[in-house]
Amino acid sequence: MALPQSLRASVTPPELELVASQQLIEIVPLISMEKTAFISGAYGPLRPPNKAKIPLWMAVNLKLKKKCHIIAPVWLNVDFLQERLTLETSEPTFSSLPFRFAEISKVILDVASDDLENPDKIRSLLKDLREARQAKSRDGLKTLDHSELSLPNLCSMEINEIRPYFVQSMSILTQLVRNPVLDPSRNA
Repeated sequence: MALPQSLRASVTPPELELVASQQLIEIVPLISMEKTAFISGAYGPLRPPNKAKIPLWMAVNLKLKKKCHIIAPVWLNVDFLQERLTLETSEPTFSSLPFRFAEISKVILDVASDDLENPDKIRSLLKDLREARQAKSRDGLKTLDHSELSLPNLCSMEINEIRPYFVQSMSILTQLVRNPVLDPSRNA
């Protein structure tokens, strides 16, 4: 079955979450488990109360079964996010964040908010951060040049969001460069 045209333009957010679920995160297991082999690799052994690094998908599975506590990544806390929001609103460039921060934070907040300190404040800061970064993306697209677009430190979800507009804009700019008669600014 073919996908509708609207879904062929870019990857969907759930698909990006699936890709991000391969990232390793730390947990505190509540059960013992021997080293287990999966297609993506072998993980374990799990021995409470020792921390272990496992893929996010496995941590989510164990958390839903109440068999572990997820340890938030170092960047998923109020202080770090507040600092990034301040940088985002005071500097013209994008602040540096993990490439898949949006997807990972959403999954962890959905499944393990009880393992986080102040999850409501974290949600609020992530929302504010996202809005500030989207505003910068829109400003960057307004100054689109046929030769380049420089938006360093964009994250995977942000790249995915602007991809359809960027591709369409570059197509139009290419047509204008090839056919200057179409460019109304050159006819003035």
